[in-house]
Amino acid sequence: MKIVFDCRYTRIGRHDGISRYTAGLVTALAEIHPVTMLISDRRQLEMLPDLPYALASSPTSPRELFVARQVNRLEPDVVFTPMQTMGTMGRKYPLALTVHDLIYYSNPTPPREFAWPLRLLWRLYHTAWWPQRLLLNRADAVVTVSHTTRALVEQHHLTSKPIVVVSNAADVLTAGSATTAAAAADAAAAPGAPAPAPPTDSGPAARAAARSLLYMGSFMPYKNVETLVAAMPHLPGYTLHLLSKVRRADRERLQALAPDARLEFHDGVSDAEYLALIDSATALVTASLEEGFGIPLVESMGRSTPVVVSDIPVFREIGGDAALYFDARDPVAFADAVKRLEDPKEWFRRSLASAEQAETFSWASSATELLALLEGLAGSRAPR
Repeated sequence: MKIVFDCRYTRIGRHDGISRYTAGLVTALAEIHPVTMLISDRRQLEMLPDLPYALASSPTSPRELFVARQVNRLEPDVVFTPMQTMGTMGRKYPLALTVHDLIYYSNPTPPREFAWPLRLLWRLYHTAWWPQRLLLNRADAVVTVSHTTRALVEQHHLTSKPIVVVSNAADVLTAGSATTAAAAADAAAAPGAPAPAPPTDSGPAARAAARSLLYMGSFMPYKNVETLVAAMPHLPGYTLHLLSKVRRADRERLQALAPDARLEFHDGVSDAEYLALIDSATALVTASLEEGFGIPLVESMGRSTPVVVSDIPVFREIGGDAALYFDARDPVAFADAVKRLEDPKEWFRRSLASAEQAETFSWASSATELLALLEGLAGSRAPR
């Protein structure tokens, strides 16, 4: 079976969410079955595994409508794309495409960096469901990155095709902290084993006392960073680290919400800096109103750092019983949830549970789910 994996959404130099999903999934899939990557720029190879590849036009090119004619020449048995916008005119192969979320139907504000014509088209597209139905029904199967997104697709009757969940995951998870916490959890669960005692001079006690909160994400309206900032006056001594690139207007707006709050705008961090901040933080936090998944949660939990997150369905799916939840619009509720972690024993318990919960998400298990789907499609050779 020849699998062609559409890697043309891979970013050059640094991953975004879809690019990371592409790289993580194709790497794991190639470990269990041969894969041919489809790219549009050889510079993308720096962010991808060393696998056979073929070149095609960019997914933003006017030629995208007819890209299937380029893919046909590769004679694939099945094609997978991590987006729902891949052109299908004239395709001669089974196709599975991906929908990550439906955020912009309920939160239609486009990214602020878009030019006004694109912002207008963005809003028009998200005023009706039929364009999404048209996109999804062109394929033979639809992949979603979470059960929450799958439920939304089904709720709005967006496709008549089979829907399979191929979960997102995180890349660099397990440093010593996660491994140690998982081992401690196993030891604690052993029959007759005494409950592990958190150290008093470092580890949980130090992390609980660190009063360091991390936010990793954009500053789009649906991310609701305002609730986090508004809560800071209720958290004296805490510092909120905002890690992503930030526009000057967003920085000034957030600072004005709580002038005396301890806000540290990092304006982007390297992977090494990000992991170091996670490893020394009290918690990773987010007040997002809607998400398709939530990779930062898995990244944090995978390194045994608790998460304090808004009470939305997808975060319940990801955080399970390990996370602390709060009403997304209530700054005081957020502050109260954070304060629960000031008890070193509570922090330690959440840390152990976080490491265990993170293990339920991996590229290996996602690749296994994807391969089963692709084998089924290739075997059926459903008529186009």
